[in-house]
Amino acid sequence: MKGFDWGQDMSPYWVMMGLILLFTPILCWLFTLNQRDSCVSMKHFFTEIGDKRYYIHMFGYLAIFVWKKVTDGLNEPIKTTTGHYSDWVLALEGEFVLTVQNTFENAMLTDFLNFHYLFIYLFLIYVTTIYYMYTGERDLTDKVTLNYLLIYALAVPYYLFFNVEVTSSYIPGMDALLYQDPWYAVFYASHDPLDNCVPSLHIAIPFGIIALNWLHMRENGIQLKDWKHKRYHQFIILNTVLFAFTILYLGIHWVVDIPLGIFIGGIGALFIHHIQPRLRNGFGSTFKGMTRIKASRHAVVEGIVVLLMVGALSASMTYQSATMDDRASMRLGPGDSNFDIIQQMEYGDEAIFTLTNFDDEFAIEVVIMELEEASVSMDDDGIIWDDIKEHAISISPGDSHRFEPIDDHKYWHLAIVHLNESADDVVEVHILVEYSGNDLVNHSLIMSLPSLWITGWVLHRLGRLKWDGRSWIDSTPSHAWKPNGESE
Repeated sequence: MKGFDWGQDMSPYWVMMGLILLFTPILCWLFTLNQRDSCVSMKHFFTEIGDKRYYIHMFGYLAIFVWKKVTDGLNEPIKTTTGHYSDWVLALEGEFVLTVQNTFENAMLTDFLNFHYLFIYLFLIYVTTIYYMYTGERDLTDKVTLNYLLIYALAVPYYLFFNVEVTSSYIPGMDALLYQDPWYAVFYASHDPLDNCVPSLHIAIPFGIIALNWLHMRENGIQLKDWKHKRYHQFIILNTVLFAFTILYLGIHWVVDIPLGIFIGGIGALFIHHIQPRLRNGFGSTFKGMTRIKASRHAVVEGIVVLLMVGALSASMTYQSATMDDRASMRLGPGDSNFDIIQQMEYGDEAIFTLTNFDDEFAIEVVIMELEEASVSMDDDGIIWDDIKEHAISISPGDSHRFEPIDDHKYWHLAIVHLNESADDVVEVHILVEYSGNDLVNHSLIMSLPSLWITGWVLHRLGRLKWDGRSWIDSTPSHAWKPNGESE
């Protein structure tokens, strides 16, 4: 019987979560050396959870798992309708990210950033809530928990309707370094396929925490140098900057994904900062002061924003439907082996993979394999093409090939696309994966509505603050406003 190999048989997620559980008390102790008196003692920790209703936050974390699963299930099938904007981004940025990767690439840095990409991301998501809970910061505990939940919600319409392929599949010579370790590759391909990079949540989520901290300090008149959480705040900033480098280096994101992530994080932080006092900050019930006139005004203003944004999504789909068949979805250089992920399906469903070779001179080779099987043919340099080439189908210049339907609902698959080293130019291909089942456009629009409404609410709130002569940082609910920008 084969023995259990912790390194290969344990999911990276659970290994990282185990490390987080191990390091959480150490990091909380380290970052609170200057505030021991205000920390919640261990014997009162569970009482604190009950008294301040932190158990609700736990349900929020469970909710995001469901939300993410539903969204990821929509992303691949809807691509037949929404297409992608990778060519626009390439025209804007060129191959700058390839220069970044080529300049800094080495094995030790790759291993470190692979670890950092997953571990610190999960650490900031989970431990920040524990940290603020431990230090007695009820409001910030609320806010950073909402940050994780709402950033995912805010990203949905951009993620589904403004698809941009990852850099390693669109820039010839760009390596998918995050996938070159089979242990990580199987996990990411089956849990977080990295098949769409707009926006970067590795930027949006930690930036949201940074923005929430800043808004909290500004509203309470606290200088960073005097804030008791200064060191933890600086820790988040440092890792967010490192994330910005990591996502470019590993062959995942484009430069434009960074400001887009900042935008999403900023919208989320503003919404959370202004809505949290209505939830439980001593201003009365959540809907106190909500008259019929106010409700109507909210419905009209925020409804207009939602309709305008739905119009933008519809216009995007109209444009894509007219152009997507003529646009490359993958670009390869000599010797490149890229892959497209075919997601796990429900029982009875199937996926049909079709590839069109746009080139008029060079053939393309394609192998479709079950994910676990494909991982055996990976090493630190990526796909070992010599191990699988005997199973490849060659697609001649200008030809299109429709593969046999994939109906194995238990597994994820990789479609590995290879260009021989004998080629002397970039070859572009168009990939279409048709999933059986219902039209998912309406489902995607419904999943996008919370994001569109939150955006409308933030714009409306900032406008109302300006019209009333108040600071845009003031989170006082409007029913507690007094004339001349004062609060009760």
